[in-house]
Amino acid sequence: MAFALPEISRVDFGAEILRLSPSALGESSIDALFAHYRELALWNRRMSLIGPGTAGEILARHYGESLAALPLIPAGARRAVDLGSGAGFPGLILAAAMPDLGMTLVEAQERKWAFLASAARKAALPCRCLNVRVHLPLPAGLPETFDLITTRALRLDPKVWDALADRLTAEGRLLIWAGEHDPELPPSFVTSGSVPLAGSAKRRILALRRAP
Repeated sequence: MAFALPEISRVDFGAEILRLSPSALGESSIDALFAHYRELALWNRRMSLIGPGTAGEILARHYGESLAALPLIPAGARRAVDLGSGAGFPGLILAAAMPDLGMTLVEAQERKWAFLASAARKAALPCRCLNVRVHLPLPAGLPETFDLITTRALRLDPKVWDALADRLTAEGRLLIWAGEHDPELPPSFVTSGSVPLAGSAKRRILALRRAP
């Protein structure tokens, strides 16, 4: 169900984002994030990108939980892919926070893909936006190698995960926004750490690396 998101000023938005972020953010990153929020608010009046259940806590639940991944991202990461990007969480948010991170946003639903492309333009972010489903063989347009894979709500066949693991660099990480139980993944990935998400005893970001 489409509905209006809360009105918020650039000043108040920036102050809350800085409070939520575990890492320092520059003004250009705040500007990009606010541009995303304004575009999200515009599109959410026409289509349901953010559900009404989390609208009242949108900054903490969506922006804050995306930024919570920053300490888990490998130093020097340059190529990233976000699977099932939806409204831009976490991929577009991380791209705004890390200007040197080349982000590919992957979204199967055409209307959400159109939003992502528009939001990336408005935020002046050089994200690549792919309107594809992730299956075997891996779709054209994905980087041949990447340092980071993120996904917040996408389940994939183990063979697809194996193919993605083959493209992950030795120091790269797969970050999954998870609940109490670990997601089912093939042995090509091993756990390397996690961070809890504020306000929840069960939700966390799980970090995995390619198995040796």
